Amino acid sequence: MEERSRSCLLRSRATLEQDIKAAYLMDHMISDGVLTNDEEQRVLSKTTRKEQAAALLEVLLRKDNRAYISLYNALIRESYGDLASLLHNDLPLLSPEGERSFADGVSRSVQVILSEGGVPQRPVVFVSRPPLLNLIREKLYHLQDTPGWVTVFGMAGSGKSVMAAEAVRDSALIKECFPDGVHWLSVGQCERPDLLVRMQSLCFRLEQGQSSDVSQRPPCSVEEAKERLRFLMLRRFPRSLLILDDVWDNSALRSFDIQCRVLLTTRNRGLTESVSGKRFEVPVENGLDEEKALEVLALYVNGKPQKLPVQARSIVSECKGSPLVVSLIGALLRDFPDRWGYYLQQLQKKQFKRICKSSSYDYDALDQAMDASLQVLEDEHRNLYRDLSVMQKDVKVPAKVLSVLWGLELEEVEDVLQEFVNKSLLFRDCNQRPYLYYLHDLQLDFLTEQNRDMLTELHKKMVLQYQRFYMKGAPSSGDKECLYWYHYLPYHMAKAGLSKELYSLMFSLDWVKEKAQMMGSAHLINDYVEYGEILDKENIEVRLQFQVFLSLNGHQLEQRPFPDVVQLALSQPACSEVYRQALMQAQDRATRGQLYLDWVNKNRQDSLSQLVMHPHQGSIYYACFSKNGSKIASCGASKTLRVFKTTSGEKLLELQAHDDDVLCCAFSPDDRYIATCSSDRKVKLWNVEQGSLIKVFAEEHDEQINHCQFTNTGRRVLLATCSNDKFNNTKLWNPNKTTSQNTMFGHMEPVNHCCFSTNDAYLATSSSDGTLKLFEVSSSNEWKSIDVNSYFPESDDEIKVIVKCSTWSSDSTRVICAARNAVFVFDVATSDMLLEMRTSRLSTVQYCHACPNTNLLAVALSHYTVELWNFETSKKKAECNGHLSWVHCVQFSPDGSLLLSTSDDQTIRLWETDRVHTSSAVALKRDSDVLFSQSDVTIVAPDSRNRLQVRTGSAVLFESEEFPSRIHCTCICKHAPLIALGAENGNVQTGRVKVRQFLKNIVWRTLRLLNLQHDFVVAVGLETGTVQVLEVPSGNCLVNLSGHTRTVHDCQFTDDGQTLITSSEDSTVRVWKWRTGECLVLEGHKEPVRKFHLLNSSSPRVLSWSFDGTVKVWDLNSGKKLQDLVCHKGAVLSCDMSPDGRLFATSSADMTAKVWSTASWEMLFLLEGHRDCVRSCRFSWDSKRLATGDDNGEIRLWSTLDGALLKICSRDTKDSMDSFHGGWVTDLHFSPDNRVLVSTGGYIKWWSVETAEALQTFYTMGASLKKIHVSPDFTTFITIDSIGILYVLQKVEGGGI
Repeated sequence: MEERSRSCLLRSRATLEQDIKAAYLMDHMISDGVLTNDEEQRVLSKTTRKEQAAALLEVLLRKDNRAYISLYNALIRESYGDLASLLHNDLPLLSPEGERSFADGVSRSVQVILSEGGVPQRPVVFVSRPPLLNLIREKLYHLQDTPGWVTVFGMAGSGKSVMAAEAVRDSALIKECFPDGVHWLSVGQCERPDLLVRMQSLCFRLEQGQSSDVSQRPPCSVEEAKERLRFLMLRRFPRSLLILDDVWDNSALRSFDIQCRVLLTTRNRGLTESVSGKRFEVPVENGLDEEKALEVLALYVNGKPQKLPVQARSIVSECKGSPLVVSLIGALLRDFPDRWGYYLQQLQKKQFKRICKSSSYDYDALDQAMDASLQVLEDEHRNLYRDLSVMQKDVKVPAKVLSVLWGLELEEVEDVLQEFVNKSLLFRDCNQRPYLYYLHDLQLDFLTEQNRDMLTELHKKMVLQYQRFYMKGAPSSGDKECLYWYHYLPYHMAKAGLSKELYSLMFSLDWVKEKAQMMGSAHLINDYVEYGEILDKENIEVRLQFQVFLSLNGHQLEQRPFPDVVQLALSQPACSEVYRQALMQAQDRATRGQLYLDWVNKNRQDSLSQLVMHPHQGSIYYACFSKNGSKIASCGASKTLRVFKTTSGEKLLELQAHDDDVLCCAFSPDDRYIATCSSDRKVKLWNVEQGSLIKVFAEEHDEQINHCQFTNTGRRVLLATCSNDKFNNTKLWNPNKTTSQNTMFGHMEPVNHCCFSTNDAYLATSSSDGTLKLFEVSSSNEWKSIDVNSYFPESDDEIKVIVKCSTWSSDSTRVICAARNAVFVFDVATSDMLLEMRTSRLSTVQYCHACPNTNLLAVALSHYTVELWNFETSKKKAECNGHLSWVHCVQFSPDGSLLLSTSDDQTIRLWETDRVHTSSAVALKRDSDVLFSQSDVTIVAPDSRNRLQVRTGSAVLFESEEFPSRIHCTCICKHAPLIALGAENGNVQTGRVKVRQFLKNIVWRTLRLLNLQHDFVVAVGLETGTVQVLEVPSGNCLVNLSGHTRTVHDCQFTDDGQTLITSSEDSTVRVWKWRTGECLVLEGHKEPVRKFHLLNSSSPRVLSWSFDGTVKVWDLNSGKKLQDLVCHKGAVLSCDMSPDGRLFATSSADMTAKVWSTASWEMLFLLEGHRDCVRSCRFSWDSKRLATGDDNGEIRLWSTLDGALLKICSRDTKDSMDSFHGGWVTDLHFSPDNRVLVSTGGYIKWWSVETAEALQTFYTMGASLKKIHVSPDFTTFITIDSIGILYVLQKVEGGGI
């Protein structure tokens, strides 16, 4: 050994002796030929692990360079990466020839690539199968320059996975074809939530080292994970190989159809027919041939094949060539070399009778081999192995879980597991630490069959051991062992029949919080569905309450930092068990000083869906109304087509439609026929009345067909289809012919959706190439192409944004499409983008559909929600909640009165459009005012029907008739009980306004109703420029003030109630003696005056600010301009006066804020550092601090003594709306003791002024909060969100702020 290598080994000796487990490393070193079996036995003869490590190093120090390199490679293979790095710099140099010949031709660099990619190491005993390996490698070379699929298929136990791993242990193959790495993922038989977890782990592995904000958050749906993987494979690992091991169904495989290079192992040869790209196949024979099987036995007994006893060939014959069975017998013969005849007799007994047998595998030999292997175990170890019957297929378990199950020390457990591994009774994944252990599917089948009568007790033991070990609280380390319990503890409880324990666990808010934080919400929701039958026996209402809570808040639970689950749960109905537990916890924590807010005016709203149907087993991908609206057709993963009545959900028709997932269905214009398309690449036409197949269209599509749609009218009936084909991806069919009428060329990537314009003149197609194309139906020529990809600056030319779908406005003048988390509206004539609607970055738009007769757009989202938007104004109007998983499709009925949605939760929900829209959207506007009076609260706000409402929480005290012009501002007279309103026609009117007065008997726990014996006054500013003053509750219009020529933006009464001040878009401020109508006009601003501030001084003055960048001070009595300050280069967006009256602050669109003196009217401090418009500012009550908030969501705290920056209140990363606060910071308020700051943006946050840390966050249903009203004692907070929901929040009692 070279001197520097030897010195390095000596320097690192103490560290290596402390950490390594010699037994694991020596297997690899024996394979490399640098260690003999005798040397291995001498090392293992030492008593302790540390003594064995020391003995191994002593042996290696007497060897050559190859021993040093072998140790280094073994450390990498066994995931001792930190220890391998100690040896790396002093690796001895070998010639290229020597390096290639070392470790079976795999260089050190390739060993690192395979280890980092999770490729399993070789079995303890391995024999090569050169013809098979060469064939796999030959097929892999076809993927050198193009994406595609290599399928290695064969029966269970035939060695597919071992051969797939061995095929990539080839330096030339890696260097020439996959230099960006090889990434292994075990898929197995898994439900969609489990598949999501596997995809999340792959994303996490691939994103290591990325600095992007997005990489910090796991994808929250399979669709999002697929898109993330697509981006990563194309951007970061374009020349890498993804190996999918043990894939069972094509729905899982389609989740990896991301235009990359894939090697998969499976028992199902035809799986890749459902994905796009080139396909190659490699069959694996049912077992080893006789010579290879003899070679395996020879390796186990350390002999030569030709010198094996005569019984060897008979043993191989009985093993039927199964690598697994041969290994089991070989491991036995290694320990008992004289038992060849005995084990042959055991194999020939065939004494086991299975209840369930696979048609593709002969279990007899395996059963005999397993039984023989168990007989040689000590009784204690045999019992421990029996406990492994509770393991699930395709699940790898860390030793610490088994330590809990067996009640043994971790080191003892590892020694037992090593014995099982040596006897081929168990397998070990050494690609990560701690090591993970798993059984082959066939071994687990044997165990469960043999212990069938004991399974319940074994699962019960698992649960009881967990409870005993974690009696002080659930694990929280986040490691593999911790994740196992969160993933599988409900499974073990259910299998053990421990119903009460399962209720206690899953009806616990603590469990929800802990599991959601560890694993996300998808798994949790799946638990409530999977174990729903058991839970419902205890309380179906509580199960539904938890399920609904998760469906409404699942997307929030994917946020990082993780939200406060107790605060989220406080928004649930007061009758909910979720709310009851949350309130108890909040009250307890409040006594310790934590801040929680109770939404006291929330209404219990049952699901607004008119009808919920469960027509299919599996995801429902699509549903549509018949043209007359009386029927609904649906299709999905069940491969069936169903038709049922719209009114009742009564099933009219059910057909086994295709051999694979049915992706779309469509009614013909006369409703007589339904077309279906599928992943099986077929289009079929069905007779609705008879339920018969009319026609199967010629298979002209080579890939899965994503969508189909008939023309809207019967003048010329055509059917459009689109697919994943590279070129022939959009076709038009005449239903009377079997071949297509036209092919529309233009897209070079899969086309995901197609739809006819309402007049059938054009067909819109949405593609993965990042474009939306419009084709002329008459000629099939491309008419227009819109580059949607260009509206995502973060994308590049290589990785296009996937355009999911499109829809037309009712007059066909606009076309609307969805991509990622955005919806775009384009003018058809000019191709110009008219507006853009962005949803949460945590979600993706799955589908969108425009209402046939209004401006409503329904949007299906991956975070379980359907949103309604007005595509004229780009405003969200409503949310439809109730689905328990991501929503695939939304459709309006032909008359627009109904809306359906389909989901992965296997349901279709039917909504009444008007009811959904009105109940959640026709509510309050954000131009509100609030009067706090002792324990009373009065809220004044317009609603979206342009009526004035006066409320106390849930009680509507007063509601006016509709105003002729939009209400833009309101204010309550704090002294005399009056209200003012504003409009723009300039006319003065007096008289009565007809009023409907509502006194609703709503019990409000914390606030009592206003005493209506005292009238009060409200002022209202209108868009027309008019201001009205109303008496409430009589509704009398006391005065109608005109003078402003444009919209009134702000209005405010003076403290004595005699004067009303208004500001307007017309650049003026007006001072009204409102009882007499006298008016003083304050002119001087050159642009709109948004707001003003009354100054507290001996003489009445007002400070106004404008978009013209100036602040002006006026005398209220004379109207004289006292000060005219040019404050900013951009618009002044907000202004605040310090409570002591000595300072005022301005914030501006020029990204600065300034502090001014009211004595000298000079600027004292220029506050720089914001990177966007500074939209809000507020002084603390002691006047020592100033808070400023910007459009990027950042809040800064400044000292007013010297202008120094004190703190920045901000998240570590941007949130789902690409902001630090969900949008602009629009309002700020300090608590009376100056210790807490509350802010509004896309949601409400409370901050510690001292530490700048967030104390609490309240997520509103809508976003874009305009302002928040705060009670003088800082215990009540009132705001209205963008979809018109009123929030009266009260601090939970017991907490101190």
